[in-house]
Formats: sequence, C-alpha cells, structure tokens
Amino acid sequence: MNRAILYMFAALLFAVSCERTTEQSITSDAPRPYATDELLVKFTPRVAALVEAVGAEGARVTRCGEVSVDEVLDVIGTSSVERVFPIDECAEERTVESGLHLWYVVRFDASQMPVEDVARRFARLGEVQKVDVNRSIKRAYTSRAVPLSKERLSFAMRSQSRSVMSDPLLPAQWNLVNNGEGFCRDGVVKSVKDADVQVERAWSRSTGDNSVIVAVLDEGIFFEHPDLLPNMWVNEGETLRSDEDADGNGYVGDKYGYNFVHDSGVIVSNNAYDSGHGTHVAGVIAAVNNNGQGISSIAGGDGSADSGVRIMVCQIFSGNVATSILSTVRAIKYAADNGAVVLQCSWGYVSPCANVYDWGESGFGSKEEWIAGSPLEREALEYFTHYAGSPNGAIDGGIAVFAGGNESAAAAGYPGAAEEYVAVAATAADFTPAVYTNYGTGTTISAPGGDQDYYYEYVDDEHRYGEVGCILSTLPYHISESGYGYMEGTSMACPHVSGVIALGVSYATQLRRHFKAAELQKLLVDTATPIDSYCVGKKSYRRYVVDIGPIQPMQMNLADYRDGMGAGQVNASAFLEAIAGTGEPMHFPSLYISEGSEVAVVPSRYFERGDELAFVVMIANKDVATCTQSGKTLIFKGLRSGATTATIKASNGVQQTFNITVRRTASDEGWL
Repeated sequence: MNRAILYMFAALLFAVSCERTTEQSITSDAPRPYATDELLVKFTPRVAALVEAVGAEGARVTRCGEVSVDEVLDVIGTSSVERVFPIDECAEERTVESGLHLWYVVRFDASQMPVEDVARRFARLGEVQKVDVNRSIKRAYTSRAVPLSKERLSFAMRSQSRSVMSDPLLPAQWNLVNNGEGFCRDGVVKSVKDADVQVERAWSRSTGDNSVIVAVLDEGIFFEHPDLLPNMWVNEGETLRSDEDADGNGYVGDKYGYNFVHDSGVIVSNNAYDSGHGTHVAGVIAAVNNNGQGISSIAGGDGSADSGVRIMVCQIFSGNVATSILSTVRAIKYAADNGAVVLQCSWGYVSPCANVYDWGESGFGSKEEWIAGSPLEREALEYFTHYAGSPNGAIDGGIAVFAGGNESAAAAGYPGAAEEYVAVAATAADFTPAVYTNYGTGTTISAPGGDQDYYYEYVDDEHRYGEVGCILSTLPYHISESGYGYMEGTSMACPHVSGVIALGVSYATQLRRHFKAAELQKLLVDTATPIDSYCVGKKSYRRYVVDIGPIQPMQMNLADYRDGMGAGQVNASAFLEAIAGTGEPMHFPSLYISEGSEVAVVPSRYFERGDELAFVVMIANKDVATCTQSGKTLIFKGLRSGATTATIKASNGVQQTFNITVRRTASDEGWL
C-alpha cells in the first residue's frame, strides 16, 4: 500500500475530527494489505467487562449491553467479539495491568459495510479507546537457501576444526571465527581477520545457559534437527499434538511453542513454499556446540548438561501465507508470558526510504507514524520489553531485535527503528556493508549477514555464485539433504545479535548479576566494534538473480554508509567483559503464595557460585508459611493469609532477607 494512503487511514482511525471521507483515505481500487472483515478494537474497561460477562455465560458474543457499541455491532452484522489475547491464569494480572485485556477482535459481514467505514464508526465512540486494522506483514527476506551438499558435509566431518568446538563445519563459519582467509583472488582480499562477532573469545566466559530463552518469530522451525533438538525450549506441561490446554496458558498443545498462523500447537516447517528461514535463524543462535556434528552457534553451549540457550518456536509465517498483526502480537505476548527474554524478529515493514517501484510500498516514516498506524503492535512490544524476564533474575524486561531491511535504503524499517528496540544492518567478511543492507536512520548495530553478490567470483564444484560469503546454518532436510546450507540478509544478521544478547544474559546468570533490559541493550551498543574506517572507496559487486546467476557489474559508494551502520559490529567478547564489571547482585525473590499451595525456588540461582553452596532458610512467622528442601530446591508452602519476613543464609556467610505474602488466592508463580 502507498505510504500516504496508509497514514491517511491511520489519521481516520485516530483523529476522527479531521473528517476525512472513506473515499479520500482509501480508494476503491487501492490495495488492501489488511483484513476487510475484522477490526482490532480497544474498548474501555467498562465495555470489556460487559463483553466478558456475556461470554462467561457460554454465549458467542455478538453484543455487550452497551447501547452505543451494540448499535454499531448490529449495523455491521457482527459475527463475533473475542479477546485478542487468550486468558493465561499466571499472566492475567499483568495483562490487565498493561491494558492488553481490553483489545478485542470484532468480526463482521464485510458485505454490509466496508472496513474503513466500520473503523470510523468505532473510532467515534467514547467507549472505544483505539482502533487498528489487522494488517498483513510480509517477510523481510526474499532470498532462498542454497543447500550444502552431503559430499561437502562428509568432507567436513573428516576435517579438523580450528576451534575449541568439535563441530566440523565451524571452519566454514567466517561469521563466528574469521581468520582473514579464504576470500582472496587475483590479489584482491575480501576478508579481514576478526570481522566476525568475536564469539570465540567470549566462549571462555560463557557458551550459553539453558535458563535463557530466545523466542524466534519466523517460519516454523524443524525442531527435530539433531543439531537443534537438545536446545529447543520444551513446555513440560503440554503434550505434542494434544487437543487440550494442559497448562492453562490459553494455547493448546504448545510443546515447543505455537503456530500462530494456523492457531495450533503443531509447528509446520515442511510446507512446499517454506524457505527454511526459521530453522536457519535458530541454528545461528543455538545449534548444539561441541557435539562433533554440523555447525557451531553463538550460544549453543559446550556439549555439557544445562549449557546452551533454548529456542522457543513462535511461528508467524507458513508457506506463502503472510502473517498478520493479530498473529504477531499474540506471538510477542506468548513469548513474554512463557519465559523468553530475547525476541528474534527477522521481519518488519519496509523502510520509509524503500524504492516504491521495487518494493510496491514504503514504510512508516517516523516513530509517531508507526505508533499511530499500528497501536496494538506497539502495546504488545511494550509488554514484552517491560514484563519479560524477572526483577529477581539476570534480566528485568526483554530485548526485541529486528532485521533492518534489505532494500539498500538509508533507513531501517519499523518497528526496529524505534529506539526502544534493536535494528540490525548486515556486513560482509571484510566489515563492509552488505550490498543489500539498509543503513542510516534507526539503525542500531551491525552483524554478519552474508553478501552473495560481493563474492560472486568464488565459483567451484561445491560453491556457486558466492554462497561461501553467506551464512552457513541449519536447514530442514526437505530443503537440504545434508541438513545445512547458506542464506543471506539482514534477517541473518539479526540472529547474530539475538545470539550475542542471549550469551550475555547467560553470562550474567552465571555471575548472578542483575540488569534492566535497557542497561544490557546499552552495553551491547557501547561495546560494538567501530567499522566506519572500512566505509571508504567503492565496493564492486555483481547483482545476483535466482536461476540466472550474477549479472551486470555494479558499484556502491561506501562513504554513503559512514555513520550509518549503527554503533558498529556486535562484539560478543567485549559485551561479556562489560557485563562482568557492571550490574547488581541478584536477590532472592519475595514470594506470593496462595493458601495451601506451594512455590518451588532454586536458591543457587541468586548467589554467586551458588552451585557450590548450601542454604538455610529462617521464616519469622511460621504460622504464615513453611519451607522444606528437596535436593537443590526450596519448597515454600502457604499456610494462612498474612505476611512475614524471611532470611536465607548461604554456607559462605552471605545472607539475604525477603518477604513472603500468603493470600487466599495468588499467583503460584511466586514472583513479584
């Protein structure tokens, strides 16, 4: 959709006093990248309570009892009104606190009235706070994977790794360990030593902790891949392919995550139109390290128990089906409510500087335009950045990481371009900007993303048209018989940053240091490797066309990218070093417990070198609560309503005081 048309529609929704007509805002033949038979409506608390009361009686909600609202619902032929976010008993209190419980999907008969007119009617009601369309969201990537042949994999399996990790394909992963070799022809060097994410030095501090969860919002992930399965997040309360919501989080059968495209716990990664992108992204972050097979990853552990961060599947793309705001915001909230602290988002809108001829549209031109044009998405992201993590853990809040865009445009796309989030540009193996990368306004940081066009001349029997200059990672077997292959894009640079953040949170967990999410995000930026010195002269490349190969020679002026690649290239080693000297000591959490219920807490998580310590708990008022120990876990039981102080003392002499509050009903999660 033309950006001007989109923003005029946003103005219609949020500034009705302008009195634009439907014809002025959306022409009859304009493209409609949003659902025409439903709207996303944020009601006032009173109306929301009325809707819930009707629904509680088991009825399909089409009216609520508020006269002004019901008049609109009658006119438009409403078929249903339902909450955007299903009730999760453990998260409902903070859902209400954030106001997300007030958002509803209103489905209606599009033949009765155009969606633009319906939006205008709702926006005029005092009982409606905001209105949003259920916009379609395209993938931020267009390239397809280049499989690694079985022969190449077999050869690598017989080769010696150059690293502490035993993974045979690590020598081909210049993005992780770049020795400045392999990209030289006819005296031209296209590689610089250490033009990587500096993860090898970081591994001496941490290789990833399995308490840290990264939510991957992408295509479905082939979670049975042997290089991924041990590091997949598992919802122990659910059964794969179950038709019951066993854990009460509002989603059925979400064993490894959820398929928000098809509203199912069944993750799909083998659609004929899937690119393997989700599986590839997951491998960059947390493929199992040091297991003697396949690739290495940034935070995939060292092969020992409890090492390696975990990947949560939040499927928002499937085959050639575009995702929507509704699917995306549900995925974002699901990630926060189920323990993820990093949101990996290789998607977004095209940038405001996108060439409309090439991309068919241009994106939001400012943060204000994005907030006005996509208010529910904004609120969902705020929920993640505020409520993910724990005030007692390594990170309080969450960090959302977005691909900057592949339009060669001088601005990152939203939402990533907003300063609260991280927008990632892409580099080649010599620190130069990738030929396709967005840069400039809104760009936060850079990371290796591959550059096929730049390495076009590297052609042999195994590597054609420069894929050796791309990112090697995991793929589903229906795309690559070896289970591995190459891709490129800012959507590949993005998981490098997500992986480094997850590695940093892992290290903070090991050190028992506590950070606000914004503090870690600032450290990430402050420790980046400067790369502006490489933005000089001209960069020659050949534009690559699928099924044809490299075509006409082209050049880019690198000086245009100076000061435009964010703070520089992400540096895992420097990031972890900065974490070691900052933050606050973790503190044993204060607990809320319901009468007669129990809360389990592992005390070693809150004391430095806690795994080596023993603990004693002293409760001031034992009529309120008691504590017993089972192995390394403390079990607190609520006896009667009230509050008491308690002290936990470690065998090294360090002690902490905390509070226990027992209520008739309380969240059994135990966190304040």
